[in-house]
Amino acid sequence: MSDRFSAPFIAMFESLRMAPTFARGRRDARAGHVRHLSISGSLVAAQVRGPDDPAAHRSRIAVRAFGAAEWSRIEDDLAAQARYVADLLAGRMPEEIDAVFARAGLTLLPLSLDEVAMDCSCERWPMPCVHLAATCYALAESFETDPFGAFAWRGRGRDELLTRLSQLRGTAAAATPAEPEAGEASLGEIADFWGSGTPTATLPFPDAGRPDLLLDQLDPPPLRPGGRPLVEVLRPAYQALPPEPG
Repeated sequence: MSDRFSAPFIAMFESLRMAPTFARGRRDARAGHVRHLSISGSLVAAQVRGPDDPAAHRSRIAVRAFGAAEWSRIEDDLAAQARYVADLLAGRMPEEIDAVFARAGLTLLPLSLDEVAMDCSCERWPMPCVHLAATCYALAESFETDPFGAFAWRGRGRDELLTRLSQLRGTAAAATPAEPEAGEASLGEIADFWGSGTPTATLPFPDAGRPDLLLDQLDPPPLRPGGRPLVEVLRPAYQALPPEPG
């Protein structure tokens, strides 16, 4: 998958001019040496065991999770555009996601080393070590596969984000009722029907002119003359009435 979204994130680490370390980290990530990668609010953790390691090492990368007010601005912006929500529901990162976060004065992925804290159980120096480099590449790849990992790292899990966007979209739809489609009765037409004017909407059942229709619309009374339901006793009398003019 394309690394359009995560490329600036990787470039931040590669700017450290530790080419040999990151070249090996890239190879280790592609070879599957990064295992048990987990992403939660603020923290990414992984177990990395390269070909020269006698045991796996734990590497961690931390960022600041956004607060409720920051996420509220982001979610309002995302919910305002149906295409953003559609992309996320399809598991795709929206093309303009950087602009959404920029309008909130934020970036989804850290673009400065000042925003990142790192450590590794190998305790090798300088940092980042090869295990952290491998974790960076594996993390970037995971973001391209599942964009919700990037949101989770900043403090908003998949279910919570989608629930919030659904609520915001529903509120917007309720505030702006859709225009009735062709052939669909509007509220105004229904009001006309119940008023004294000429009806402009038709009843939703084809036999609306039946004189005995009223009997079917009311709860049947408990009386049973001669053992027969009262409705059936009255039905012949109603059917004998002339139909209402159309």
